[in-house]
Amino acid sequence: MRKLSFFKQLGTQLALVAVGFFVILPIWGIMRLAFDGSLLGRPTEFRLLPKVWSFDAFLQVLDKPYQSVNFETLLKNSLLISFGAALIAMVLGVSLAYAFARFRFPARQTGLFALLLTAVLPPVAFMTPLYIILGLAHIRTSLLALVITYAAFAMPFCIWNMRAAFQAIPKEMEEAAFLDGAGDFKTFLFVTLPLALPSIAIAGLIAFLMAYSEFTLGWLFVDKADNVTLAMAIYAIVQTQYSGGAQPWSYLGSLAIIMSIPVVVIFLIFQRTLLERMMFGSIND
Repeated sequence: MRKLSFFKQLGTQLALVAVGFFVILPIWGIMRLAFDGSLLGRPTEFRLLPKVWSFDAFLQVLDKPYQSVNFETLLKNSLLISFGAALIAMVLGVSLAYAFARFRFPARQTGLFALLLTAVLPPVAFMTPLYIILGLAHIRTSLLALVITYAAFAMPFCIWNMRAAFQAIPKEMEEAAFLDGAGDFKTFLFVTLPLALPSIAIAGLIAFLMAYSEFTLGWLFVDKADNVTLAMAIYAIVQTQYSGGAQPWSYLGSLAIIMSIPVVVIFLIFQRTLLERMMFGSIND
């Protein structure tokens, strides 16, 4: 292992400190907003610590953060939509990813390019067709419409990520299972799928985060307050503040912190899977 010189080591450490500063500063700013009970309007000065420490904003948003909708309903909608979209994207994406990784069929490259093109296009480009299709299916104003929409947007990334994982698995392992008498389905279920589970989990996690934090498309389909998610509620608070609303800015900070708790818990649960994915990729490289 090559040892860095003193000046290179110092420059590297300073660069890491600068990156860490830019990562931590917005988080600290949100926390300062959440715990500052003196903020009644827009913050007008920079402060490292809250002027008046208070937990009232947390108690308020845990009651009814958005109009007359309670927090439990917002959290239930967010988790239901996010887990549903992640599950659909993983289940459907696994079969497509395996097919693109192992089989050769007409228009295979065209299909991969179409998926990549779908992934890079902005979601706003699909608003009109989605509005028409889901309206014809009579599910546009339901939570199911959001689940299907978010799963569709997450699926291209899931397919490309899982396809790379399947390609990294040696074909000799599947051929050995074939020689032992296993069919295509058993080989996939008991040999290939367990080896690709870390990448599948990462794809599902990304799909969950995409659905959990999205709010622009949600307003296109939601027509009643009972179907609003946490991300939509935060956006509504921001819009209310900039239009001269009476809600304190501490509500925004406290709701953002509470919304991030499920994401932190999920990352703590899957941290071992994340490390396994990185080790799996480095070994195969």
